[in-house]
Amino acid sequence: MDLEQYRLLCGWSQNQMARQAGVDASTVGKALKGQSISITTADKLATAISKKLGRSVPWQSIEGLNVKV
Repeated sequence: MDLEQYRLLCGWSQNQMARQAGVDASTVGKALKGQSISITTADKLATAISKKLGRSVPWQSIEGLNVKV
């Protein structure tokens, strides 16, 4: 699943996803567009998704994330 699919599965707007992950809404927008994000941001997004879904979703399993290492 890609980030947009996870966002929809969680029932979040982009702003809600940003709040849940503790990142800026523009950063979520970048991630959704496939632009480069940090590992820290990817981890925060995955952690928020994991908490919402009640299961582990590592950032490495989110398709299409462009993570700069």
